[in-house]
Amino acid sequence: MRPLVVSILAACLLTVVPARAAPGDRLEGVASRIVDGDTLDLGSGAGAVRIRLFGIDAPEAGQTCRGASGSAYDCGRAATRRLAELAAGERLVCEERDRDRYERIVAICRLGRMNLNHVLVREGLAYAYREYSDRYVEAEVAARREELGVFAGASVPPWEHRRGGGLDVAEAGPNGCVIKGNVSRSGRRLYHTPESPDWARTRIDLSRGERWFCDEREARAAGWVKAHR
Repeated sequence: MRPLVVSILAACLLTVVPARAAPGDRLEGVASRIVDGDTLDLGSGAGAVRIRLFGIDAPEAGQTCRGASGSAYDCGRAATRRLAELAAGERLVCEERDRDRYERIVAICRLGRMNLNHVLVREGLAYAYREYSDRYVEAEVAARREELGVFAGASVPPWEHRRGGGLDVAEAGPNGCVIKGNVSRSGRRLYHTPESPDWARTRIDLSRGERWFCDEREARAAGWVKAHR
């Protein structure tokens, strides 16, 4: 009988404690730690679960962005601070959507009816992570239109920053402005943000009527058109 008992106990353990949850499973708990702008710990102690917010990508800790005034700031810290304001110590409900390569649960987390993933993108504290989902693209478009958060000045998406494509704060015009207003050979006036593929190789020649801008609104008002990606 002993082998049969052992088999039954093993089956029960596998049923009660699955090796991994399935997409759509709900996890509830208090956000005990905010790791960064898109990652948090749910629960505490040995039972804590690391959650990566689904469909968004927030700037990395120490990543530099420039605000509307052209001044540099740590946009990764700003995103972390905002997530902490929203979620730290709060009881969240997170719906698993996937697992990442680090075996972290990738989830949509809500505080009551508030979707934290959506709020961070809508306020310009994170980008829609299009490589994995287009769920928050409209929120990013709205944040860009209203020039909120990282979209108020100059920034590079965090996935580019991780590949070494960070914003070079040393390369800037007067007052720290980083948008380059370039006059093409055909006479077109185009402006390049640090996210533009030609930004790094574009040089500003003031004698040709080229100039620096601190934000896109200023560039458009002066008659410049954004260069296509």
